[in-house]
Amino acid sequence: MGERIYLNNGWQFTEAFKEQMITGDFAGMELTDVRLPHTVKELPFHYFSEKEYQMLSGYVKRIDAKKEWEGKVILLTFEGAAHDAVVYLNGEKVAEHHNGYTAFSVDISENLKYGEENLIIVKLDSREELNVPPFGFVIDYLTYGGLYRDVYLTVNEQSYIKDVFISTRLAERYFEINEGSDEGEKRSARCKSSKTLTRIEFVGAGLDFALRQWLRKKGETEWDKLGEVPTAPVETGSSEMIFQAGDVELWDVDNPALYEVKTELLDGNGNVMDENITTIGFRKAGFKKNGFYLNGRKLKIRGLNRHQSYAYTGYAMPDSMQIFDADILKNELGLNAVRTSHYPQKQSFIDRCDELGLLVFTEFPGWQHIGDDAWKEQAADNLREMIIQYRNHPSIILWGVRINESVDDEVFYDRTNKLAHMFDPTRQTGGVRCYKKGIFQEDVFTYNDFSHEGKKKGVLKKSEVTPDMDRPYLVTEYNGHMYPCKSFDWEEHRMEHAKRHANVLDEVAKQENISGSFGWCMFDYNTHKDFGSGDRICYHGVMDMFRNPKQAAFVYASQQDQIPVLELSSSMDIGEHPGCNRGDILLYTNADSVKMYKNDEFICEFSASSSPYKHLAHGPIPVDDYIGDLLEIKEEMPHDQAEAVKALLNEVARVGLYGMSKAMYVKAGRLMLQYHMKMTDATDLYNRYIGDWGGASTSYRFEAIKDGNVVKTIVKSPMTKAHLSVSVSHTELKEVNTYDVAAVRFRLVDENDNILPFANDPVTIKAEGDIELIGPSVISLQGGMFGCYVKSTGKPGSGKLTLTTQNGQTEEVSFTVEV
Repeated sequence: MGERIYLNNGWQFTEAFKEQMITGDFAGMELTDVRLPHTVKELPFHYFSEKEYQMLSGYVKRIDAKKEWEGKVILLTFEGAAHDAVVYLNGEKVAEHHNGYTAFSVDISENLKYGEENLIIVKLDSREELNVPPFGFVIDYLTYGGLYRDVYLTVNEQSYIKDVFISTRLAERYFEINEGSDEGEKRSARCKSSKTLTRIEFVGAGLDFALRQWLRKKGETEWDKLGEVPTAPVETGSSEMIFQAGDVELWDVDNPALYEVKTELLDGNGNVMDENITTIGFRKAGFKKNGFYLNGRKLKIRGLNRHQSYAYTGYAMPDSMQIFDADILKNELGLNAVRTSHYPQKQSFIDRCDELGLLVFTEFPGWQHIGDDAWKEQAADNLREMIIQYRNHPSIILWGVRINESVDDEVFYDRTNKLAHMFDPTRQTGGVRCYKKGIFQEDVFTYNDFSHEGKKKGVLKKSEVTPDMDRPYLVTEYNGHMYPCKSFDWEEHRMEHAKRHANVLDEVAKQENISGSFGWCMFDYNTHKDFGSGDRICYHGVMDMFRNPKQAAFVYASQQDQIPVLELSSSMDIGEHPGCNRGDILLYTNADSVKMYKNDEFICEFSASSSPYKHLAHGPIPVDDYIGDLLEIKEEMPHDQAEAVKALLNEVARVGLYGMSKAMYVKAGRLMLQYHMKMTDATDLYNRYIGDWGGASTSYRFEAIKDGNVVKTIVKSPMTKAHLSVSVSHTELKEVNTYDVAAVRFRLVDENDNILPFANDPVTIKAEGDIELIGPSVISLQGGMFGCYVKSTGKPGSGKLTLTTQNGQTEEVSFTVEV
């Protein structure tokens, strides 16, 4: 759609906007050179005031308008300006926008000075007293501020394509399904008879012209013509086209096949005046009363909620970090869905969801509060913008048309629901609530189920929540504030956090009429004073703020089959448990079984079928045997006696001597009578086979077995040496439209790559060369983990990041920078 020119570089910024800026008077003002995406205030990791980013700030940009642009249509687009923006060009107000989460464009053709320098001023209000969503009451997340997404110009001819919305039609009787039975082959599907339905909005300058469309699979070079239709000679109009697309590959979570549709605007002589290329996917998605269906098959949604925030920079991160988050959700956490809580997120994040096969539930901005009529009017406008801007993404399956966790407002939500269906009749609507029953106006009943507190079932039954059983039902949040978990919490707390996620997932999998669930949440996030742990952090994530995994992350990661997973909930140090009793210990794995060795002696093989989580594909497996057959082999005990003693000692290991069940006390008495055993005998056996104190160091080895092969191994033994383990999202920084950022995650681990969860050591971080460090140069590990970000500086070349521990150990990461 015309020529796009990015304006992300060469901005100036002030934290104190003054009216004199509008006319280009900067006398007495300090302006800082910045690049977009930009945050109005870089913040500490924690312990700060959210008032720091709430300000009336100003941005300055000078652009040269080419003489040859005169007579064309020049659009200026801001993809994200948080939260209330007024735009001035050469001293004249040209636009205002009151939503920090959607894009806005303005025609500046009449305001530009062609062949001259032009001055753009943005007055940006990030104060939370604004009467626009999500503001008006408390909010459990920080809203930050800044021009935090791309800004660009689009240069169009007088006749151009303004908007394209493409939906697809599939004939189900012509579906062909490949279930991916061969090793390494994923499920895929085709439709032999498909159609595209396109709604086009265009500016025609009163000419006779036509519209033509082409189709190709993304990545291919040749286009197939779909068809061509004439249009009426109008100044501005819209048109609908329906074409046969024929045999296509279907977009699916396992095989996200994407296509491109090229729409051309032709003049009366058949010349192309403008073109638009839209990425789409052919798929049939819908919620029914008994679950969610994708391309005719029932699919249980398994996802997490995601905020678009990062340490230090808030919302301001370029495309590479948006893509990285989507990659983590799909590839590291093994999910098939994400909810963009509680606002639309960057297009590049959704683009990546399209590419990966991540289902998306997105909603318009808000959190519990509903404001006055002016507030509601803005909310309705936010909804309209969201749907128009995001509706071509095949990954999006549901529109959120209620303010998250707000009370019923029948008139308001009747309006938002109708608006959604008007601007996109192809998708269903939902509205996230935290109240059972209530007035149901949307297509899918979406509910935040926080009923699980460790003992009750993971989620309520659908019949307890929905107004009736004929409605589709989706759980949109669980856990979160019910059991916050820090990466440096004690071991049993971290395991309990993981168990609660497993409990919910298992119960959701069990209940056939629940479409799926989105856990709260992907990672820890900064929040307001009213929430979190007092340090401005909500520790609700299955990952920390730098996307390092906590134990709960492995519950999700183990549900996929592409990457071998094996993690243990325990360090195997008994002093980490009350009374030195080992308590419950879990294996998180997607293997068929796990073999356990103690000092290289085989103890036991734990089968996946022994998991108490019977409805998960791969439920956590309890480690409940520390002895195996060693009593028979080493002590030469008769089998029956060995089995009885083993059961007794394993229970003592888990719950302690005084926590045993009555049945186990009876068994102990029988052992004494039948085999003339004494308490000292049991104590001696316990010390030798379970106690692990006073003798040689004990090493445990766990081997994940898949199809008879060892696919992953972990070793737990007393640490003797610590070192930093560093993981980098990418080391080739490439500037395209702006600076690039790489995420650096690091852990302090032992010689067996086990994290040292109570290490809070300082680490010094130094960036050299053509890169910059985002955040402080000295940090302290949290839970043995932390992270940082490095960015390019606009110069080609190379850079080096050096991480140094308090003991002087260093790890270096080399980067190349392409500009």
